[in-house]
This record gives sequence, structure tokens and C-alpha cells, in this order.
Amino acid sequence: MLGTEESARRAEILRTAETLIATRGLRTSLQEIAKAAGILTGSLYHHFASRDALLLELVRRYHADLARVGARGPARLDAEDGATLEDKLVALSIDIAECGVRNRAALQMSFYEAPTNDPELVDLLGRPRDEIIDAMVQTLRAGRWSGYLRPHLDLAPLADRLCQAMLHVGLDVIRRDAAPEQVATVLCRIMTDGLATRAPGTGELDRSAAFAAADRVVHSWGDGDGTGDQDKTARIRAAALKVFGRKSFEVSTLRDIAAEAGVNVATVYRVIGAKDDALAEVMHAFGEKTGAAAAAVMASGATSIEKLDAISWIYINAVIRFPDEWKVQLAWMRHSPPDDPNPGHAFTSRMRQLAELLVRGIRDDEIRLRTIPPDVLARCVIDVLWMPENIIRGIGTRAALELARDTVIRGISRRAG
Repeated sequence: MLGTEESARRAEILRTAETLIATRGLRTSLQEIAKAAGILTGSLYHHFASRDALLLELVRRYHADLARVGARGPARLDAEDGATLEDKLVALSIDIAECGVRNRAALQMSFYEAPTNDPELVDLLGRPRDEIIDAMVQTLRAGRWSGYLRPHLDLAPLADRLCQAMLHVGLDVIRRDAAPEQVATVLCRIMTDGLATRAPGTGELDRSAAFAAADRVVHSWGDGDGTGDQDKTARIRAAALKVFGRKSFEVSTLRDIAAEAGVNVATVYRVIGAKDDALAEVMHAFGEKTGAAAAAVMASGATSIEKLDAISWIYINAVIRFPDEWKVQLAWMRHSPPDDPNPGHAFTSRMRQLAELLVRGIRDDEIRLRTIPPDVLARCVIDVLWMPENIIRGIGTRAALELARDTVIRGISRRAG
């Protein structure tokens, strides 16, 4: 058993590591963690034999926290405390969001393959978040039985989408300076009530000028990956993108890229230079493609709600067509403030464009949720517009679009109109 003082010091080291890794990525060294914790590196080794041991402990804590949150869900449903199903859904959502904020470093690690070969770490990072998803399914099922939620919803992907959105509150670019409880509540309201003042049907949205503009651009992307006839330069750039998406930019090396491309390290350096240069180059095309599609939607003579729906369709197809680019963009969104140079290609401009669209929609009485601060609403909306890749691959692009329409445009609760 650890003594009280020793236990407190160990907890402080873990809190420090959590913060540093969440903001600087996995390149953070033990020396930096020790310095920030106010101890010598040798003292840190007294608590953790290696960097791998420290990372493993962070991920263990994350999964233990997920299990605790998941266990509270059913207990909350059984409690006779006068709380409505809406209250209980919001409470579970806040619990999940706060878990994501408490475990930001482990959450970020879960997006990629394990940074080491430690079998327990590999297993934990690949393990699904069944505890919170099961709790969310039970809560949604109770909501459907009570008449709070609409019938005929597919609860499994819906629960997964809700849980992932709440965990994303742990991403600084989404939460910024807002309280986790506030952001989780806004996300929950978007998904339950929907943004649209008048909920449009599927056929109406399919026939909109915005959807037609988005669909034309999506079809112009094609289906192939273009790797068949690549020259050496293009092959190395494609390899860099794949490695960044699989391992994360922070821990990827030129040696990793060389192995993926089947060339030597000197060739990689000659072709793409430093990692930062490679990152900027491979992401530029992704930003141009999605940006051009969004511009086409914005130029259409459609309503604000129709434009939001069309942007969802763009992003659903972008996640499937450009999965590595999406993972690299997600890596940037985890820890960079939105006014920094970024591989997401003009993220600040997109945020401003989205905020203007939301303000216009509220002004024209197309969009609900008027009392939410505009910056918080815009950050929550930009998060829910991106459908998680595992859900799209699991149910298909068209079903994912209907899920997006239910959770962003129409809402999943029963409501008049």
C-alpha cells in the first residue's frame, strides 16, 4: 500500500502528465512532466518505471472512469427522485463529458494505434466504450418507452453518436473556456430538440438546392484512391498521410514514412523535408476539397437549415473518402487553439462562416436554441456536423445522413410541429 504522501505525489504526477500530453501530444517527455510537477526526473522514476508505465496508468484510469460513469446510468434510471427522462439523459451526457475532460490524454491516445507494444495498453486502447454506450442505450430505451423520444430510432448507433459527442467535450477546440456541463447540455439539446424550428422531412431536404450542390461536389471526388500510377513523390506523400493518420503526427517519424512508402529515409527527407512541411502539404488538398464543397453549398439559394444538412452530407462523404486526412485534422482539433496555423485549412474561417449561418438562421426563425451563447453553439454544431467514422462504416452513408438529420436538424424527441 502506498503512503498518503506518496499516493498524493503519484496522483499529482498523473494530473500533470494528463495536462501536458493533452496539450502537447505524445512527444511530451518524462523530463518535461517531472519539471512541471516540481520534482526531479529520478523521483518520477520512483513512481513510474518508464514512460510506457505512465501512459498505461493514464489509460487504466480512463477505462475505470468510463466504467464508473456507465454504472451510474442504470442506477440513475432506477432512482425515484422525480427527475424526468430528459433530466436523466442530460445528467448521463454531462457525466460522460466530464469523464472526457478528466481523461483528455487517454481520450486522445484512443484515436490512434498504441504508441508502444505493451499488450495491455494495446488492448485497452482498442477496447470499445461499452459501459457508457450500454448506459446510453438503456436511457434512450426508457425515453422511448415513456414517449419522450420518437419511435423507430435505431438506438445502438444513436447511443454511440451521443457518447462520442460528449467525449469530444474533452477536445479544447470544442470546449474552449466553457464549462463541460454547459457544452454537454448544449450538445444534448441539439440532438434531442434539433436545430430546426420546423422539422423538415427527408424528401424536402433531398430536393434542396444546397443538397444538390453538395452532392455534385461529392461525386466529383470519385471513388479511387489514385495510388495505382503514383510517382515516387506522390507515393511518399501518401505514405506520410497514412502514417500520420494511423500513429498521430506527434509520434510519427521519417523512418515510419520511409517504411510505409518502401524507400529509404534520405529519399523521404529529400522529397518532403521536415514532418511539418509534409503535414501542411498533404492536408492542403483536403482543406481545398471540403472548403470548395462548403462554398458551393453556401452559394446556393437554400435556407440555413438546408445548408447545414448539406454540409453534414459533405462531411459524411469526406470521412469515408479521405479517412486519413480526417484523422489528421482530428489530431489538430484535439489540442490546438483555433487561431493557430492548422492543417484543417482555414478552420477559423469555417467557424466564422458557420457562426454567421447560425445567426442568420436564428434571425429568420429557422433555428431554435436562441438563448445559447453564439460561440458555444457554433463549436457544438461544428462538432456534431462530423459523423464518427465507425458509425458511417457500420450503417452506410445514407443511413448516417438520416442519423445526422435526426440528431442535428430534427431532433430525436417528440415535439409539436
